[in-house]
Amino acid sequence: MDDDQELMPRLLPVEQCDVAEDFDPSVPPITPQEYLRRVQIEAAKCPDVVVARIDPKKLKKKQTVNVSLTRCHPAPEGCSPGLKWQQQQVANFSAIRQKVNKHRMHWKSQPLDGNVMMPQVEDEEGWKKFCLGEKLYLNSSLILPDGECENPGVDYIKVGFPPLLSIVSRMSQATVTSVLEYLINWLGTKDFSPELGRWFYALLACLEKPLLPEGHSLIRQLARCCSEVRSRMESKEEEKLSALNLLICLVGRYFDQRDLADS
Repeated sequence: MDDDQELMPRLLPVEQCDVAEDFDPSVPPITPQEYLRRVQIEAAKCPDVVVARIDPKKLKKKQTVNVSLTRCHPAPEGCSPGLKWQQQQVANFSAIRQKVNKHRMHWKSQPLDGNVMMPQVEDEEGWKKFCLGEKLYLNSSLILPDGECENPGVDYIKVGFPPLLSIVSRMSQATVTSVLEYLINWLGTKDFSPELGRWFYALLACLEKPLLPEGHSLIRQLARCCSEVRSRMESKEEEKLSALNLLICLVGRYFDQRDLADS
């Protein structure tokens, strides 16, 4: 056995093939012996050591990765919650997550109302309409005709479906993270709304720990978006302040993103 065989042992006991003297390697093999002979000839042409030719200039252009470590925008004066309030919200949120996990299978087995049509996971615009309603999605005011004012029934297609347990219990983790991303995208270009806040809270309650990298990135983005909206507030009396503080608190305190938490 020679040195080459010791370094690269054969997987199959193939002996030297006897083929005709007029064997032409450019012609497709007809017999198994001709095929094996072709393999041997091609292997003999391969160098013992192969060195990749890499242009360092091309690598330098592709090695710069920008990772955003931006902290939350500081809260306007008088708008930052106290530590005791944050600890209480974390305790309440933890209890809600336990209840969701405990009753998930029960609610998942319950039939949905006929008008509840959950979009496909990849349908971003469909989920925005589902969660926020067509009125908010189309940026139109909700003015009910005279006939509808006498009917207390709610058209959830127009005003958005609330994050009922029977709905969120059916959402896989892939769906939870996708919908969270869709609504964060919405918040990046639109204003904060109660419908948005309810869905953010519910999705965070369904987000499993430990977080996957995608979920980790999304909740940090959510906290930063909420802090940006809060930083533009002109008065601490605005109704959305508590909801914004709550979401920032949950990301920072419950999900351990302490650099984003209000101090």
